[in-house]
Amino acid sequence: MDWLDDKNKQRIVQELVPGKQITLAHIIASPDKILYEKLGLNPAMDYSRAAIGIMTVSPAETAIIMADVAIKSAAVDLGFVDRFSGSLIITGTVSEVEASEQAILDYVRDELRYTVCNMTRT
Repeated sequence: MDWLDDKNKQRIVQELVPGKQITLAHIIASPDKILYEKLGLNPAMDYSRAAIGIMTVSPAETAIIMADVAIKSAAVDLGFVDRFSGSLIITGTVSEVEASEQAILDYVRDELRYTVCNMTRT
């Protein structure tokens, strides 16, 4: 009676529907040189004024827009942009990274209507 069991099976279709949100916006102020090296970032900078900004977003392609906003809003360098995972890493002075991340949060919230998290800092 296998044919009877097949008729009673329920079919379930699953889809990934990511939210429109920035889930992480963090600044690492005055990181140690080893962190730059381990992340593959440019270690040749004044560490007393340096910062690393880390952000994640979904849908992941939004990281491209965030990278554009980042470099247009402050004198930061792009360390890493991944349109597949939604990760963005920027570097610069603490004030530049903070200004850039705030500009990203404002743009994505106000123009793209995403939900954004608070910026955090260590």
